[in-house]
Amino acid sequence: MRADIVLLPGDGIGPEIIAEAEKVIHEIARIFSHDFNLSFGEIGGCAIDKYGDPLPDSTLEPCKKADAILLGAVGGPKWDDPNAKTRPEVGLLKIRKELGLFANLRPIKPHTTLIDASPLKREIIEGVDILFVRELTGGVYFGDSELREEDGEQVAINEMIYRTSEVERVVRVAAKAAMARGKYLTSVDKANVLEVSRLWRRAAQNVVSQQYSELKYDVVLVDAMAMHLITRPRDFDVVVTGNLFGDILTDEASVLPGSLGLLPSASLGESGPGLYEPIHGSAPDIAGKGIANPLATILATAMMFQHSLGLSQEAELIEKAVEQVLDAGHRTADIASDTESISTTEMATKVIEAINSLA
Repeated sequence: MRADIVLLPGDGIGPEIIAEAEKVIHEIARIFSHDFNLSFGEIGGCAIDKYGDPLPDSTLEPCKKADAILLGAVGGPKWDDPNAKTRPEVGLLKIRKELGLFANLRPIKPHTTLIDASPLKREIIEGVDILFVRELTGGVYFGDSELREEDGEQVAINEMIYRTSEVERVVRVAAKAAMARGKYLTSVDKANVLEVSRLWRRAAQNVVSQQYSELKYDVVLVDAMAMHLITRPRDFDVVVTGNLFGDILTDEASVLPGSLGLLPSASLGESGPGLYEPIHGSAPDIAGKGIANPLATILATAMMFQHSLGLSQEAELIEKAVEQVLDAGHRTADIASDTESISTTEMATKVIEAINSLA
């Protein structure tokens, strides 16, 4: 097949991990005789430096026309001034909104040979397989905000807002995923305090009862869910929640596999290209050292082949190659314990060798 893919390296370790994912894309194209047209764009801090805009039109317009987008990471201390006119993260929020990417899929499945890399006990982590579905274009991140003076002090206000239709569409995504997995869906909210969450709970219940009555369905308050994730994570299958809660809970869940460097994500809309990225940040403290873990980005590439390009065989090949490399004991610094670590490039090379071996 032919496909247009936009690569957005971004900041920090972003260029390093995207460079390795690019090699994997080329290798898959060679093996399966695909024609992938790759182009590059700037987003985040590097785009601010060059254009004064974290998401310039020169990046956004090609993304709108692409079949899929692969992102590295954005942000860093260079752009952390709270008084700055704009921040790198604004580019990330804007591309999600502009492309209508309302559903963020984050799988959490610890690798069997890395269970001991997690700070949690083996008996808690073994068998965990959770798919988080996070609403991505609503909630407090996209509500109005204000900073004003009141009674001689500053007052900051952020608005959390959800429409019924926004809740319904993301719950449908989660419910469909649950139907293809364990037929168990959990919705997370804060309905005992927030009116927004009470609307969320009503809308989610209506979708499930009217369209997915075969599912086992329950609701959990976000504070309880934060506790359950580190005490009984095996009890959950597909979890759907709002933007803010999903952001926090999925970062908490990253301790289950033992490293953020292992976790990919997919941001999808009702049409148009999907956006794929590792869930980790730009890690400026290790940028340029060649030690970043590229596996989350490589696994995000597999999700790209699966969800946007419909190439299930290619996606499965990448996932099996990563599994084979980890089974063989190869580790980057973030997941190495007593074993010697290898570099970013060496890890990607091992994955490509495994892809060829399995192919």
